[in-house]
Amino acid sequence: MRARLYLVLEAEAAERVVPAAIAGGVDMVQLRDRSLSDDELVAHARVLASVCREASVPFLVNDRPDLAVAGGADGVHVGQDDLPVAQARAIVGADRLVGLSTHAPAELDAGLRSGADYLSVGPVWETPTKEGRPATGLEYVSYAAQHAGDMPWFAIGGIDSGRVHEVAGAGAQRVVVVRAIRDAGDPELAASEISAGLPAGAARA
Repeated sequence: MRARLYLVLEAEAAERVVPAAIAGGVDMVQLRDRSLSDDELVAHARVLASVCREASVPFLVNDRPDLAVAGGADGVHVGQDDLPVAQARAIVGADRLVGLSTHAPAELDAGLRSGADYLSVGPVWETPTKEGRPATGLEYVSYAAQHAGDMPWFAIGGIDSGRVHEVAGAGAQRVVVVRAIRDAGDPELAASEISAGLPAGAARA
């Protein structure tokens, strides 16, 4: 997997943020918006899928493999409380991506055997986008770096340009970002600064 800077955001911000973020180095995008009806989510997904396709950037939908397919997405990201990876895979097919959230070493170990295409690891720091989810700390990032092997994984949770060096130092080659790009006055610059803090070319193989 070539992606290393993964942007997750809601539909409301997407039209403004996604093109600029891609220009700044974002190379994977996920639509996560539980406020939308199914029809609304599919409509927004189709627009974002087109934008991302033009830039050769994978686009995923959160939680709902059925809506990922309907919206023309490249895959779906599921959590520990969502459909199991195998069921999500059965819906989206072999040619789409299935990602899985993990929050502890046991979940990462299970994720490695799940058939997922990639894992997320965190939240490293507490974040309002993962309300009620305790921070895992950099120790979990280090655990992933030591145990994930060839499985691609992204550190997630409270990561911005000031902290990306810390997760990189703990072994992360890829990160998920929400607020630091979504809420930035200049999303392109924000993405560029975070990308610059990642190991150069480390995830490009």
